[in-house]
Amino acid sequence: MKYASLLCVLCLMLLANTCRKKAEAELLGQTWLHSYEEDEEDVLVYRPNTYDFPPSRGRTGFTLEPEGVARQYAIAPADGLEEHTGIWKYKYKNTILVNIQGNGQPEQRYTMEVVSLKDSVLRVRIKTVEKQEE
Repeated sequence: MKYASLLCVLCLMLLANTCRKKAEAELLGQTWLHSYEEDEEDVLVYRPNTYDFPPSRGRTGFTLEPEGVARQYAIAPADGLEEHTGIWKYKYKNTILVNIQGNGQPEQRYTMEVVSLKDSVLRVRIKTVEKQEE
């Protein structure tokens, strides 16, 4: 009987790890565009670039690649997307630190707290980080 409870705990740990890896696999390597119509207070909503968005004059977004490369997409002067590259790493369990290098623009450093990722809807809180806070 004492081994049964140990086995249950082990199974729960494996299940939790599997769920995190699944969410991480969904988050990484995908281009996420800002679905600003769905934002709620300080929580920003992103959807995959394949989503059928309503008409807009442009959408910002990002891609986090598994190798630690971050790509940030801004609205370009001609309404297209302008790509800026940088790096990302986990700061905490659900918080990612992003550093977008100059690329002709001022360096951008921010944390992205993943509030939820369900059914291809990503909800995050973004906070600017000062260099000494890293």
